[in-house]
Amino acid sequence: MAIKRMDNVLIVVEDIDAVIAFFVELGMELENKGPVEGRWVERVIGVDDVRQDVAMLRIPGAPGAVELAQFHTPQAIRAEPKNAPANTLGIRRIMFAVDDIDDVVARLRAHGAELVGEIEDYEQIFRLCYVRGPEGIVVGLAEEIG
Repeated sequence: MAIKRMDNVLIVVEDIDAVIAFFVELGMELENKGPVEGRWVERVIGVDDVRQDVAMLRIPGAPGAVELAQFHTPQAIRAEPKNAPANTLGIRRIMFAVDDIDDVVARLRAHGAELVGEIEDYEQIFRLCYVRGPEGIVVGLAEEIG
């Protein structure tokens, strides 16, 4: 049996509205947002007394999504430094292809985003950068230049 698709990536956040605004500015669309609680979710994720808000953001006209969860109970736990460097074990970033990297970076700066390093060319194929947004979330941006 083969994998059919990747549906989404989950990011646990403290301020769901700020992170939604960041991803909407990036170009994603908010599909839905609402509370999630009950014994079913507790059994699925293996955590008791869950009360959370969840939001699903999608890329317009493309597969894949980012799911955000803000836990009210139990309180979220930080597993690593807030602004972990790129060589920290675990998931470090989500990469997005964009039309105009300079425009996207400028728009994301209005939401508190900062470049992790610099915008660089890769072999005259892509312009690439990492941007750290709200809550230390890192997104990679790639603009085709070839």
